[in-house]
Formats: sequence, C-alpha cells, structure tokens
Amino acid sequence: MMALHYQLAFARFEGEFDALVLTDAAGCLVAGAGPWPTCEMLAAFAPLFGQRRSAGVPNQPCPADVEIRRLLIDGSEVLLCARGGGKARVPSITRAASGCRRILGGEA
Repeated sequence: MMALHYQLAFARFEGEFDALVLTDAAGCLVAGAGPWPTCEMLAAFAPLFGQRRSAGVPNQPCPADVEIRRLLIDGSEVLLCARGGGKARVPSITRAASGCRRILGGEA
C-alpha cells in the first residue's frame, strides 16, 4: 500500500492533478493521492465515467477534467482515475499506470 501511495502521490505532483485514485471496477477505493473526500468521490464515480456503451444505452459522459485508464492486473480490472492536471497530464498518468501494474504484480 505504501508503494502505491508513493506512486500515486508522485504522479499527482508531476501531473498537477487535484486527485489521483486507483479503484476496483465497483468503485471501491484501493489507493489514492489528494484530499480524501475527493479521492473517495472520484473512486465512486470512476466506473460510471469509464463505462462503455452497452445495450444501445449511451454511456455516462466523462467530465473534461477527468482522465481514466483501465488496467488489467492478474485478471482483475482496476481503474486509474485522475481529476484536473496540467501539461504533463497524459505522460504522468501513463507512467502511474505502468507503476501500478508493476507494484501489483502485473506486466509493466
């Protein structure tokens, strides 16, 4: 957990995010960096923002300031979700995704 926290905290700093969370597919917070209420809210909404269209129902629109990456780690889907961000937003979340995979035992 400590390694995940440091990974997310550095990526949050580097990408200038308000908050950065790792959540399971049900919206349960696994790890986060940023104000705790913001992390919990972001984790809860991440699966809704990340849904794809199913059964012809349009998915929930994702706010412009939210970035989501789907990761498959040991056969389980998790979501890396960030809110806010500056110029280094995309490279920072990409490196954070790689670090989370490495820490949790998936391929980097």
